[in-house]
Amino acid sequence: MTLSITDSTVKAAIAAIASESATTQEKIEMLIELAQGLQKKPKTAQDLWSTVDLYKRACEMCGEDYPLLKARAKVGIASALRSIPDEGTELLLQAKVAYTEALPILQQLASKEEIAEAQMNLGLVLQSLVPFNLAQIADSIKAYQDALRVFTPQNYPEEYAILHNNIAIAYLSISTGMEQKQLCEGLAVQTFEAALKQINLIENPREYAMLQNNLGNALQYLQSTHPIENNLRAIAAYDEALKVRNSHDTPLEYANTISNKANALFNLPDDPEKPEKGNPQNLLKARGYYQEAWEIFTEYQQLEQAQVVAQALQELEIELKMQQEKL
Repeated sequence: MTLSITDSTVKAAIAAIASESATTQEKIEMLIELAQGLQKKPKTAQDLWSTVDLYKRACEMCGEDYPLLKARAKVGIASALRSIPDEGTELLLQAKVAYTEALPILQQLASKEEIAEAQMNLGLVLQSLVPFNLAQIADSIKAYQDALRVFTPQNYPEEYAILHNNIAIAYLSISTGMEQKQLCEGLAVQTFEAALKQINLIENPREYAMLQNNLGNALQYLQSTHPIENNLRAIAAYDEALKVRNSHDTPLEYANTISNKANALFNLPDDPEKPEKGNPQNLLKARGYYQEAWEIFTEYQQLEQAQVVAQALQELEIELKMQQEKL
């Protein structure tokens, strides 16, 4: 049975803190510290709800006397709500309100890093609300760009890479009008490439692989008059990601990248100079990647991803058979 902090345990913790011979500020700080500790490694959704309760209790104790601690507790509430599995939008909307209420206080009293982290997370919440028409993607991008004023590649490479990744994905989600869509897809590619000028394989391998993988995806589906060139560039990006991702250390990330590479090979002629001759050799390479990815996704119970790869394999077999019959 998985051990989880229960409501009664939370109440006992609150009662213990209340009985401490400490100042009100110290008690608030203890509540926030307890919530943060639980939030770092939650075992169930109930753990996150218990975290929210602890942060709310801290907010109540703050009143109007401890504005910075209250803002930090609200950020904690927002972060916990954002992490609770939920198919709807209610928790995201509550998180948006909490971040929005906390940020003006943070901007007056907190460090620039604390402000930037809240802006970054607000951007994530707004981006998640866009598909439901409950936020504007421009507001999400603005929040990310505000955070980038602090999270520079020199001092905060991980945050810098994640922010550029999120901005690029935000551009790719814009779907109004073909001309604007093409512009946004181009901006996404430029955003990935700009980040990769600052993030390198040696110093930041994980972020480097993430950016290269997603650059490959952006290139592969870029609306352009040069699809073959884009697919070749995409494959090169996937190969860069695979310098980091492997089946032993990062199996799911590896499976994701090789399935993406297979998608590009599926649409790439064996001889780019003679596309009319088809691509039976690239289809065979893609088949190997799909098969390996399917095995990994299945082993790790990523059933939805496994199903997508299985469907791609079926389509590949049909295409391969058709091309072999023409030979």
